[in-house]
Amino acid sequence: MYLITFFQTNALAFNIVIFIFGLLIGSFINVVIYRLPKMMERSWRRECCALLNIDDKGSSDENDRYGLVTPRSRCPACGHKISAWENIPVISYLILRGKCFECKKTISLRYPLVELLSAGMSCAIAIHFGWSLQTLAGMSLTWALISLSFIDYDTQFLPDDITLPFLWLGIICNMFGLFTDIFSSLFGAILGYLSLWSIYIIFKFITGKEGMGYGDFKLLSMLGAWLGWQMLPLIIILSSFVGAAVGVGLILFRGHKKSQPIPFGPYLAMAGWIALIAGKDIVHAYFSWSLNLL
Repeated sequence: MYLITFFQTNALAFNIVIFIFGLLIGSFINVVIYRLPKMMERSWRRECCALLNIDDKGSSDENDRYGLVTPRSRCPACGHKISAWENIPVISYLILRGKCFECKKTISLRYPLVELLSAGMSCAIAIHFGWSLQTLAGMSLTWALISLSFIDYDTQFLPDDITLPFLWLGIICNMFGLFTDIFSSLFGAILGYLSLWSIYIIFKFITGKEGMGYGDFKLLSMLGAWLGWQMLPLIIILSSFVGAAVGVGLILFRGHKKSQPIPFGPYLAMAGWIALIAGKDIVHAYFSWSLNLL
């Protein structure tokens, strides 16, 4: 009870604890980003082999144990097992100077950046919502969005293993009115899926091409379940604007081919997180501005 009272009255200490906790979760997010797609590939291969009634020659005892917890992390270059002291978020990267302890190969800068991103966004949630269940739920959603964004960027997949459980979690949270009422949550999930699905069908009918994947529908449905149907227009507008701007920039300055697909999930996730933090303020400011024009 004393600890709860202390954190309720000492915002700085609370935010420091959240930052450290966010770093630790960020380290686990790196594992999710790297391993979950590989776990999906292994699962698909086993299912295909079972369907075709052939032996899975790529399977082994180690592959069967491959998950988010086991086996221990290794250096992708030399296979060196990462010890506990080498796995301290950000600090280990600085001590090792961004290189493997064994083979001295460069470690991607993305690992500490993901950890810092997780910590910073978690702190933003804590500052916005304070000591409340909204903070705990909001941080969980934030970590899921970070994972989905990087997985989609790397593989152009948005795993159901994340989107579907968090869709239901959003509905459960809003049964208690954490972010919106249950009616808005349910219709947010339905309309979130149907809105992008409708755009997909229309685009495919006109062009004969698929403009986006079903994972994007599920992600927007998940965000609708968390934030309510009222936030869907803002999320779609923000994600479309940022996605279009980035796409044009890649084509003009990075030589990105127009036919090469660009993952839309990171922009949906970014827009959803902005709506979580400031969606109501943005909508209120827009309507106030519109009324002033009239």
